[in-house]
Formats: sequence, structure tokens, C-alpha cells
Amino acid sequence: MGWSTWSFVRRSPTAAKVMAQADAMKNSGLAAHGYTYVNLDDFFQKCDSNGFVVDGFGRWTVDTAKFPNGIKAVADHVHSLGLKFGLYVTPGIPENAVTKNTPIQGTSFHAKDIADTSKTERNFNCKHMFFIDYSKPGAQEYVNSFANLYASWGVDYLKIDGVGAADIPDVQAWRKALAQTGRPINYALSNNLPIANAQTWVDNANSWRTQGDVECYCSGQPNGVGYPLTRWSSIATRFNSVASWQQFAGPGHWNDYDSLEIGSGDQEIQDITGMNKNDIKRTQITLWSMAAGPLILGTDLTQLTSATPAAGVSTDKTILFNDRIIAVDQDGKAAKRIVNSGGGQVYSKKESDGSFVVALFNTNTSGSMTVSVNWSQVGFSGSGQVTDLWSGNSGGTVANTYSATLRPGETRLIRVVPGSGGGGGSTVEAEAGSIAGAAKVASCSACSGGQKVGFIGNGAANFVTLNVTPSAAGSRTLTIVYTLNGSRSFFVSVNGGTAVEVPLTGTSFATPSTKTITVNLTAGSNSVKFFNNTAFAPDLDKISVN
Repeated sequence: MGWSTWSFVRRSPTAAKVMAQADAMKNSGLAAHGYTYVNLDDFFQKCDSNGFVVDGFGRWTVDTAKFPNGIKAVADHVHSLGLKFGLYVTPGIPENAVTKNTPIQGTSFHAKDIADTSKTERNFNCKHMFFIDYSKPGAQEYVNSFANLYASWGVDYLKIDGVGAADIPDVQAWRKALAQTGRPINYALSNNLPIANAQTWVDNANSWRTQGDVECYCSGQPNGVGYPLTRWSSIATRFNSVASWQQFAGPGHWNDYDSLEIGSGDQEIQDITGMNKNDIKRTQITLWSMAAGPLILGTDLTQLTSATPAAGVSTDKTILFNDRIIAVDQDGKAAKRIVNSGGGQVYSKKESDGSFVVALFNTNTSGSMTVSVNWSQVGFSGSGQVTDLWSGNSGGTVANTYSATLRPGETRLIRVVPGSGGGGGSTVEAEAGSIAGAAKVASCSACSGGQKVGFIGNGAANFVTLNVTPSAAGSRTLTIVYTLNGSRSFFVSVNGGTAVEVPLTGTSFATPSTKTITVNLTAGSNSVKFFNNTAFAPDLDKISVN
């Protein structure tokens, strides 16, 4: 999770611009929600008529007009904010290095010893990059010296661009080079990598771009600089990519669907008649999150801290700061497409706690449509307790089939907890409830869904109310999952009735404990309020009704 210069800053990065974006990531609250990397893409280098200007060992040099104190000064600023810094490279060796026959650091070899001057690599800036012949001694050492230079600057993330099947030796060499630096560096490949070589990307990198750029280059300005940054068609092509590449995603190795164009307001999306821009934004981050793909923003983050932000920025904040959506992305699981019919698509993945996350999309550009999915397609049968992850509202207990009527480009993202059948069993996450006063959602790695609700109690205004919907009335067992170090009490009220005190003990706010009580529920929706008017209550993870 983080930000890259390419979409908005594009071809004119400077130290001041990158540091301003890093400051905005920190000060806007993005960092507190997990956004970490500040990545400097292309066009930081110095060029002449023969390509990249090189240092004494044949490596790229920095354009000091843009970065007067070098790259390390920028990385140091980023690190001072508690963030991480990323940089960019492409395969090959510069023509200027070969022309000057620069030595390869730490060896007796030179640039001409390893260059294959019969072929030129793809490069999008200075160009003039020759292939490297990795059968020659000194080739790996050259890449090692490049990686060591970047590590000395404090690089935490490396994007190697212009990569294709012909560059597999470069991909492997850079993997080895990064490893020998001794510095943890996230390794990302770009772009439009062939799926035929997917296992190679998995074996060598942390992420890989599955398609070309999400940017539309449709501003009408030179090189497509400026707004809008993207359009619906550029996002919509990712649906098939998510479905095709799903099998290759896994911990430490992710399919990358390119930048999220959210954070600059409505100007970031090209107008399209009949479609709502906020629907498009929510669909983009929902699809990326269902795929567990990197969430790398491409927008102007200073809009998030501006006293006079562009139209739509306040909505962008609610989208980017929704921790329920972020948790879906960070769960380490890539969803499968289970419905693809007439523009209606559904993706599903099973969470470690046994719940399922399901996303429904209307990918058409006109006309609302009802998108439906059977629970049997998702992976269970019977009924399930539904929570809308965008709003946090309970959808009640839904039997057999779930449907949503969606505008063109709209999405519905739900978490469903399978029930126990006719008895109406259900589980409800605390963070999905109605949270009042000072009570708030907090991270909890051991908790269901990775979150809990804390700061309940110590005043009548601070409480959480959860809705459960059994299929029949009766006496039920309510299991309360909580965290606590010491002794505290919940007061529990069902449907506004007389509250019952539930004294609890625990040994850690990081380790969930359970307590069961008996409650009487009516048919249909029941509200269960957790509070303590005079003292702090435990933190609440979830409740289950059997």
C-alpha cells in the first residue's frame, strides 16, 4: 500500500514534489490506515543525446536540477515520517557506460565485457539501453553494484519496468542482486507481463503488473499529462485479468493491477454519460481488494490535506479510509470469479474465520441490473448473516441466494457468515455494528477479520449495537468474543430491554476470550447493545448466536 509519482507527477518529479506527497500521506491519515510506500517512478535521471548519463561504474546518475541533494535526502525524509521509499529501474546497461567502457565495481571487468550491443532494451525515458549478456563474467556483479547503490540510498521498494519474456535473465539477476544487499527491498515487475511466464514471476518477484497502464493519457495535453488520470474502460479491462491471474497470487507474491486513481476528487476520472464517478472509484478499489492486489495510489495526495480541496475529495477520503475494505485487500487471499453473465460479475473468497467476502459488480456502462449469486456458488448452503462492508450495515440473515440491483459501474461488497440452518445461527463482527460516541474500530491481528471495537463505555454515549436476525424466535446462546486485560463488565440489552451485566476477565487486549450468555430473541431483526455507563467495558471482537 502506498503511492507512486507516475500517474499525477508523471515526467516532472522533483525532491520537493515527492516530499510534499510523503508529508500528505502522513498528515492526511493515509499512513495510519496502512499506506506506507512513497515510490519515485521514472524521469529522475540525467540524460544526454546518447541516453543515461552514468557514474564511474556505469550506473544511472540523478538529475540534480530536480534532486539537488540526491535521492538519499528524499529517502531520508520519507523514512523520518515512518514511511518507506521506492525507486525505479529498467533492464540492461546504458550505452554511455559501454561507450566509456566503465569498470564494473569490485571486478576487473568492464561494460563492454557484458553488453550485447546488437539488441536494445525497452526504456521510456533516456532510452539507449543495451541488453546484458548474463553468460559473461561480470554481468551479475554489474547488477549487484546497481542494487547496492540503491540500497545505500535507502530504497525499500524497486520497480523494474519494461520487462517481458526476453528479460527473464534480468529479472533473475535483480532478484539475486537485491538479496545480496542485505536490505529488505520489495521487488515489483512492470508491465503487461505474459501470463505464460507467470510461474517465473512468482518465483522471482513480490508483484508483477498483469496489464499495461491504467492511466488513460486522455487529458489532451502533451504525453497525456494532467486530468483526467483514468477512465472506466481502463479499469474495466482489469476484471478479466483478475479472473485469469487469480491462481498465481499468494503470500509474498501478488498480481498488480496498477495504480488506484482515488484521492484527487472527481477530476481524476473521465466523464462518462450515465455513470457515477463515486461508483467507479468504489468499484476500482473493491476489485483490487478482492484480488488482494497492491493498493498504490497515483493521485495528488496534497488534495487530501488542502484547505480548498477539489470537488469529490471528501468522498475520496471515506473510500480510502474504510478499514473494512482495506482488511479485504490485506487478508492475503485472491478471490475467484464465480459469476460472469451479461455484464454482471461476482467474485468470492473464503476468510480464515470461515466467513466469505463476496463482491457483486455491474460492469455495463448503461442501465441498472440485478446481480445474483447462490450461496452454493460461494461455497456453503442454507442461510448466512450478511454485512455490507461499504456501509457497515447489517443485511440480516439471507437464505440461499443474494441479489443486488446495481447502477452501471456500481458494486456491492458483503461479508457473509454461514448460519446453522433452521435455528438461525449467525455471527456478527463488532466493527460491522452501529458504533457510537468515543467507541471506535481498532486493529487486532488475532481477532476475527483483523479488527475489534474498543473504548466502549466510560459514559452513556460510548456503545456499539449489533443486529442479529434468527429465522425463528426463542431462547438462544449468545457467544461474546472480547479482549481484556483484567476485569471489566459489559451491560447487554436486547431490543431496548432491561440490561444484564456480564462480568468478564481476560489476560490480554491482543488475545480474544469468549463468554456465553442466554438471550431471548424475536423473529426478524434484533438489536443487541453493548455498553457500560460508568466504567470502560472490554473491547468487542464479535458475537455469535446459536
